Amino acid sequence: MSAQLLDTASFGPASRFVQENLQSSLAANTEELAGLRFSIILTAKWEASAKVDDERRNELRSELAGLRRKYSQKIDEIAMTFGVQDAMKAKEAVERAVAIPLGLKPLMTPDEDNQLYF
Repeated sequence: MSAQLLDTASFGPASRFVQENLQSSLAANTEELAGLRFSIILTAKWEASAKVDDERRNELRSELAGLRRKYSQKIDEIAMTFGVQDAMKAKEAVERAVAIPLGLKPLMTPDEDNQLYF
């Protein structure tokens, strides 16, 4: 049977509830994707900072690779659950909307962070 024949109207009164749940779930997955995108941008900015020593830079690079992997996996998960078109729309929306605020301070070293409290 064609997917076109199985539109939400053919499922009866519960179809509105199902459709709302799908939209809610897609929105939640898109928010997770946005959080990952924000983390990628922020981590990349910190990794490129001149204040970061080599050891910390390597840690940030490793973290960045993991975040990028999770980001791709989340897009794949959305595609498998909601369809490729919805996954691409979510990816495009996230990449257009997510940015680092201009006034965000750079990463502090643990010593600098401790000085704030003493």
